[in-house]
Amino acid sequence: MTIQWFPGHMAKARREVTEKLKLVDFVMELVDARAPESSQNPMLQEILQEKTKMMVLMKKDLADPETTNAWIEYYKTQGMEAIAIEANRKQDVQKVIQLAKQLGQKKQDKLKAKGIRARPSRAMIIGIPNVGKSTLINRLANKKMAQVGDKPGVTKKQQWIKVKKEFELLDTPGILWPKFEDEEVGYRLASIGTIKDQILPKEDVAAYILNYLESDYPHLLEERYGFSSYDDIMEAFETIGRKRGCLESGGHVNFEKVADVIIQDLRSSKLGLVSFEKPE
Repeated sequence: MTIQWFPGHMAKARREVTEKLKLVDFVMELVDARAPESSQNPMLQEILQEKTKMMVLMKKDLADPETTNAWIEYYKTQGMEAIAIEANRKQDVQKVIQLAKQLGQKKQDKLKAKGIRARPSRAMIIGIPNVGKSTLINRLANKKMAQVGDKPGVTKKQQWIKVKKEFELLDTPGILWPKFEDEEVGYRLASIGTIKDQILPKEDVAAYILNYLESDYPHLLEERYGFSSYDDIMEAFETIGRKRGCLESGGHVNFEKVADVIIQDLRSSKLGLVSFEKPE
């Protein structure tokens, strides 16, 4: 199965990113800490090429901290600066500013060596929809600059934002790539709420979550639902549905309601801290 779409504003955003890249000193790429590779746009990697990049792993409070630390070390071995944050924590936002200053300073030093007058460092901030970009921008600017929403794809245009007197940030719309060749990438992003819930059947997404937890986090299944393994996915849905009261008239379990419970339990971290990818 290939999952695909390409809204017009995303095609336009790709062109604009390509055009504006030469105006910035480095790129700040936001990914979801629970699935850093799947939430990294491969189409943008082609555009960015050799540009200095800073990886920001968002929503660290929802991810497995041990795995998040492994990702940070992995990105450093790839020659990239990396940091994991929770956008609503002031200390984390300050760490982003400090790291961005360090990267920007390298460019300023080069300009100074050429006798060119220093200017504020410039960065482009990119990330796929619903990764938390607008929230971070508002925290960096210390006021409401970007519209925030819980639905993917709120930001539709580019805008320059001044971060105190430290650097200038070019915001860009969240850009998804035209299609997911790897079905599992689609399921990971659907599980954490990065792509719209209508794209994949929610029962399939919930089944994917349960199967992943059974394989990698059976203790979390046990703690939340009272079992750590199962022979049949319908049996697992049935157990959860009866435990959580997802019943229809006649006492039958409503599987759609069960799927909603599983997905929301994951996204709200009631299931615990889960990462869907580990660095190879």
